[in-house]
Amino acid sequence: MTNKEQILGKAVELLKRTPHGIRYSDLVRRVQEALPKIPVNTIHGYLWRLEVLLPNEAYKPARGMYLHMHFREGQRPEVAEPPSSPVGKVKEEKFYESFADWLVKELEECTKAIPVGGNRFKDKWGTPDVIGIREPRKSDIIRFPTEIVSAEVKVDSANLITAFGQACAYRLFSHKSYIVIPGDSPEEDTARLDTLCRIFGIGLILFDSNEPRAPRFEIRVRATKHEPDMFYVNRCMKLVEDELFS
Repeated sequence: MTNKEQILGKAVELLKRTPHGIRYSDLVRRVQEALPKIPVNTIHGYLWRLEVLLPNEAYKPARGMYLHMHFREGQRPEVAEPPSSPVGKVKEEKFYESFADWLVKELEECTKAIPVGGNRFKDKWGTPDVIGIREPRKSDIIRFPTEIVSAEVKVDSANLITAFGQACAYRLFSHKSYIVIPGDSPEEDTARLDTLCRIFGIGLILFDSNEPRAPRFEIRVRATKHEPDMFYVNRCMKLVEDELFS
């Protein structure tokens, strides 16, 4: 077999075993490990245009990522899946306090943050799971206006689209808005969310949704500041005034 045949064959084999896709760098590494006698530059030469060389086998669902056509949305055979059991699943609320703490001490986006969640705002547009404020400290020479930061936490990667919509809605009354999603979410979904968050200025945080004691929050996209509607800011802040501004 030629080098080309070996490289492409191994790449297809790896893609068939990875339903959620493989990042380009990982694909190169794994092919190189399987074919150590072939120069890495030769491997790069074929893999960087894999979807062109094998249009019926590989495609790119996102930048720098490959997926086998068998797993492409709309082409995967319909298979009835049993409903997932909630047993053992960590409740979302378990992460609110730790994320509020992380916003203040690690990310330093807030000077104070509190868990909210539920239907506290009594609004169909939703209530943030965590909300915080950033105010100037007494030692600051230049003072800035108070900023509101909101966050939506999801432990189920099936609800990422919902989370994005909610984070967008929070921009009505927040200067910055974040989505917090499981780090083991499908790579294709995470890549799309990454791009959408950069377009809309929403922050994206990944975390370990199985470890409430050590969630290991990791920033993927930092939220950009914008000016919210002050009518909604005052309306929502009145509902958490005693806890957030005391």
